Order: sequence, then structure tokens, then C-alpha cells
Amino acid sequence: MLKLLLTSVCQIFGIFLITFLILHLIPGDPILVMMGESSSLADQEKLRSELGLDKSIIEQIINSIGQLAQGNFGTSILTNMPIKPQLLDAMKNTYTLASLALCIAIFFGFIGGILAAKFHGSYIDRSITNVSLFFISIPHFFLGPLLILMMSIYLGLLPVSGMESNYAIILPALTLALGLLAVIIKMTRNSMLEIINSDVVRTARAKGLGELAITLHHMFSLVLIPLITIIGMQFGSLLSGAVITETIFSWDGLGRLLVTSIQTRDYPVTQACILIIASSYVFINFLTEVAYRFLDPRMRH
Repeated sequence: MLKLLLTSVCQIFGIFLITFLILHLIPGDPILVMMGESSSLADQEKLRSELGLDKSIIEQIINSIGQLAQGNFGTSILTNMPIKPQLLDAMKNTYTLASLALCIAIFFGFIGGILAAKFHGSYIDRSITNVSLFFISIPHFFLGPLLILMMSIYLGLLPVSGMESNYAIILPALTLALGLLAVIIKMTRNSMLEIINSDVVRTARAKGLGELAITLHHMFSLVLIPLITIIGMQFGSLLSGAVITETIFSWDGLGRLLVTSIQTRDYPVTQACILIIASSYVFINFLTEVAYRFLDPRMRH
């Protein structure tokens, strides 16, 4: 467990270092973005010194690590305001969106996968499989506008974008959820088909247990172990998909904040967003590994 924790910390530090170097080596000067090309060289150098951008990359890295150790994400170059309050608001919105999408995907994914396995080879199985393959193949940047066109413009059921309405979260959540839902359906169906004729299930049937009890208490418990790994790995796709989805639906989360900061060369905000997203991914993978070892006794040794 300690080795796993140290590995996660090293991964986060490596991501921070790579992100910092890439952002400072790409072309473009954030000072010119803020002040414009018509500003004087003296004013540019003064602002560069105030923001600490005149120091070497090594010094800037050490300063950034010191600030992060104190829970300080620095100051935005564009607004000259602390990043932390803005980052916390964006994190809350993104995690709310991702959590709802994950719940939708898990609930309907399990139901769809179990039904497809139970009615293997039937019209129900083929329909569920074809629909899941359809959603797996559609990227977020196409699915989002498609849902807007169908649910908002044609049917008028849901708001197009923004966060003013209580129902505004539904379309972006569906955009994120449908791809993951299709993956869960496929994995649940395949795992159920492998177990459905196993000795455990045959023994349960011989004891006179009903199909519902067999499905929930025997088959589902065996399917759950590999599915936890898949869900944990796919959670990262929710966060990466949020970058596009939040931009499409004007959802004020980490993804939209990241895109805006990249466009304005706001290095500290970009770095903070990438670090939070990457840390979340590493943390979820850590929890997945812990849960996997807890559920499967063979992994404890």
C-alpha cells in the first residue's frame, strides 16, 4: 500500500514538472497578452518582475512547489487575483457534473449489460449491443451538439447551455455519460456471459435459488471486481471529456477554465487546472486499486 501511495505522489510530481516545462517553453508571451504590443518595454519588464516571470525556470519551479505545499495555487496573470477561489468553484462544478454522469453510466450500464447477457442472442441483446457500439463510436464534440439539436432545439425540453436552469446539467451529463455507459454495458455483458455457465451458477441453480437471487448474489458479485477497474480507468475519460463538454455547454468547470487560460496564456491557471485534473485521475486510480485488493483476496499478497 505504501509503495502504491509513493508511486501516486511521484506521478503527480512528474505531471506537475512536465506541465510547467511545456507551458514555459511554448511560444507566446503572457505579458504581451495582458498589456498589448503597444505597451512600453519598461512597463512590460516591470510587470514581468512583479509576476516573477523574469526568474529562471528552476527558481520558478521551486517557488511553485513552495506555494503548492502551502495550498496556494498562485495568482492569475490575467486578473492578478488568487487562483484558489476560482479553482474551487470550477472543481465543484466539474465534480458535480462528472459524478452525475458516472451515476447515470453505472446504473443504466449495469442494467443494460445484465439484460443483454440474460437474453443473449435475442432481439434485446442485439439492440442493446448496437446502441452501445453507436455511443462508443461518437466523440463528445459531436454528441454534445447532437443532443442540443434533438433535446433543446427540436423538442424544447432542456436548456441549450449555461448554468442558470436547474435542468442545465442534464445535457452535459448525458454527453459525458453515454460513452462510459456503453463501455460498462459491453463489459458487464461479456463478463456475465463468461460466468453464466460457471460451476458457481450451476450449483446455485441446483440448490433451487431463483434467477434474480443468482444474478444479484452470485453473478453480479463476480462481475463487480473487473468492472471496478474499468470504471476507475474510465473516470479519467470523464475529466478529459469535460474539457470539450464544458466548452460546448458553457459549463463553468475545470475544462472551460483550462481552455480559457490556455487561450490567454495564463500559465498559473493552466498549470493549476491540469494539476487538479491529473491528481484526480491518479487519486481515483489509487482508490480503484485499494478497492480491487479489498474485493479480491488474491491481490492482498
